[in-house]
Amino acid sequence: MTFVHSFSSAGERVEVVAEPAWAHRLVGAAIGRVSGESAATDRDRTPTVVIGIEADRSPFRRDGLRVAGRGAYTDGQRTLLIDAGGSGFDLLLTPNVDALTVTARYRPPRRARVANALLADRFRLLAGQVLVHYPVLWRSGWRGRVPLHASVLTTAYGVPLCAGPSGVGKSTVVLRLLADGATATSDNLCSADQNTCFGLLEPMRASSGSGSATSHGRVERPMPRQTPQLCPDRLVLLERGGERTEVTQAKPQDAVRTLVSGTYAAGELRRYWAFAATMALATGIGPAHPAITDVAWDYAGRLSCVRVRVGDGARVTAKQLCEEGL
Repeated sequence: MTFVHSFSSAGERVEVVAEPAWAHRLVGAAIGRVSGESAATDRDRTPTVVIGIEADRSPFRRDGLRVAGRGAYTDGQRTLLIDAGGSGFDLLLTPNVDALTVTARYRPPRRARVANALLADRFRLLAGQVLVHYPVLWRSGWRGRVPLHASVLTTAYGVPLCAGPSGVGKSTVVLRLLADGATATSDNLCSADQNTCFGLLEPMRASSGSGSATSHGRVERPMPRQTPQLCPDRLVLLERGGERTEVTQAKPQDAVRTLVSGTYAAGELRRYWAFAATMALATGIGPAHPAITDVAWDYAGRLSCVRVRVGDGARVTAKQLCEEGL
């Protein structure tokens, strides 16, 4: 029996075919979907990323492949990653003009097998990143898009791109605004060009409520009111602290620093940079270093930039996010 997930993420059309039921559940957790049911719009479109997770535990053949880095082998077309990202999965990636094909087999070395068994929540997060999110982000990068640790919302007052360091409370802000009628591209991650942010399909990670346990004491839940893409009309730097919420203008260079630094420091992307660089070296496709600073300057240079410091225990409204500052 096989399980199929079809969905859109980071502007790509994705199809995942999982043979083991446990792998099907890992994929469902990674994209915030309990079942493998697909929307008709997902099923009816030709995928640009095709991921197959096999029950086979035998090693991939390395005939004709040369070393492309530690644990990486390639012939310029096929690239084999052994224990990709320390997840225990071996990945065989084959890019062509129309699509990226990924075949995965779970073959953990002993240290990874023990760690994955003892730290099940960590394994679930890491497997979702390596199996789904990293290949999708890399394929999106072929189009000149870059990863951003940010969320874009559409509200009655504007379309803010919300940036800030991990732990500042972006997910809490997004969740509350969704409850008030906003829509969002994603919880934390998107793939962006100079004009549009394409949301990564992922669950919400909230500090309270019901759901599966995840990192930093948070819980995961399906993300409501998600939209595939938005064009932001302002850049908001979220901070936390102080007696009351304050909205002030921000300098473009400060907005760029926050957006770029927050992206590189994001735990969800910690292993992505090595993944993308290895694939660029092995295949000659996509940038070895995504042009994150350039894209950040495209937004900060033409959009209004504001700093919203959320007061301790306070809620921020859509109107406050879209104020112009002083």
